Amino acid sequence: AQQPGTPLSDQEYRQFFRSLQATHRASTVCHLRALYGCQNPLVRRLDEYENHGVIPEGPICSELPGTPFFPDFCAFSFYRCTRKRYFIKV
Repeated sequence: AQQPGTPLSDQEYRQFFRSLQATHRASTVCHLRALYGCQNPLVRRLDEYENHGVIPEGPICSELPGTPFFPDFCAFSFYRCTRKRYFIKV
């Protein structure tokens, strides 16, 4: 265990910045989705990539307890973006 107040190790810094970069990329995708919509070819490719090549058809439920079903993956993605809960899974 590290001493409180000491800097992160090189490995810990890599992990720290890797998570920040992932959040920044997710936020950028959300911005594209808000600007162009889910039917935009780039947004669709990103959705396909996230889902191993196939965008799930609705209804969609997430791993969040108490969260209602979403009519489709687009609605689910907008929910993640508006809540800034980028890494919630279907």
